[in-house]
Amino acid sequence: MEEFITINASHAPDIFGPCDAYIKKIERSLKVSIVNRDDKVVINGSDANVRHARAVLETLVALRNRGNAISEQDVDYSIAMSMEEQQQEMLNLDKDLICHTINGRPIKPKTAGQREYINARRNNMIVFGLGPAGTGKTYLAMAMAITAFKNGEVERIILTRPAIEAGEKLGFLPGDLQSKVDPYLRPLYDALYQIMGADSFNKNMEKGLIEVVPFAYMRGRTLDNAYIILDEAQNTTPAQMKMFLTRIGFGSKVIVTGDMTQKDLASNVKSGLEVALKVLKNIEGISFITLTSKDVVRHPLVMKIVQAYDKYESRQKRSSSDKR
Repeated sequence: MEEFITINASHAPDIFGPCDAYIKKIERSLKVSIVNRDDKVVINGSDANVRHARAVLETLVALRNRGNAISEQDVDYSIAMSMEEQQQEMLNLDKDLICHTINGRPIKPKTAGQREYINARRNNMIVFGLGPAGTGKTYLAMAMAITAFKNGEVERIILTRPAIEAGEKLGFLPGDLQSKVDPYLRPLYDALYQIMGADSFNKNMEKGLIEVVPFAYMRGRTLDNAYIILDEAQNTTPAQMKMFLTRIGFGSKVIVTGDMTQKDLASNVKSGLEVALKVLKNIEGISFITLTSKDVVRHPLVMKIVQAYDKYESRQKRSSSDKR
């Protein structure tokens, strides 16, 4: 079967990718041949494969026509969506704008899972975002928090995460409080700088309207009219998680993110995130969203790494169950 698709000549380099890398990936993945002939792209292969390849190219063309830069992740996800006959789903994602970075780059959900995560936050007071590294849990949470702050929906933003990864008590580290906790909070700072800009962030931080604090310093506070993000929640204990959730006051919005496969607690200590999943799952106003390897938006190799570890851990669990 042979089909043609017309691509704007000025957009073709973006859609074909550097050294035609995106087209080659579509050819390999869908077992078709794609040739750029004058102002038309010719697709050859079996009926089903050509139909899928055409759908992928049409989606990429539509995204580029809307002014989007095409990334390898867009190509990968478009291929996956074409296999599930859900190309329109990808185009719908592109309409859901959260905000722009300081450089004008739009922040939007890149996958169906990410859109579900964003919608859950719009419809619930507390959202738990679970999933592997690279799925955008923290970055999207920061974007939603900054948007709510700029729109006057909340009076301040509070960002926190446990500092347990170091395997050290903060008191034993050199320097004042800020220098002690900065290394553990750096991912949060990076996202803030990228979305807000350093000047705006620093001004709001000086006014106390944005706080980036270690989790240990949340005890005893009541948090009204704030957007609160607890990152790396798998490293909280059940008592700490309960303490945190009972600090939430009126007018506040909360996002808790975590990845149970990245737990740094001692093996005999239960995770507060794991317990919260069981205790709070049926409470109205609280939503649990699980992102998967399909939602990884970093380099495609990261998706493959996550999938490989998922398979390995599944085998380990089955092996342990068989021994019992």
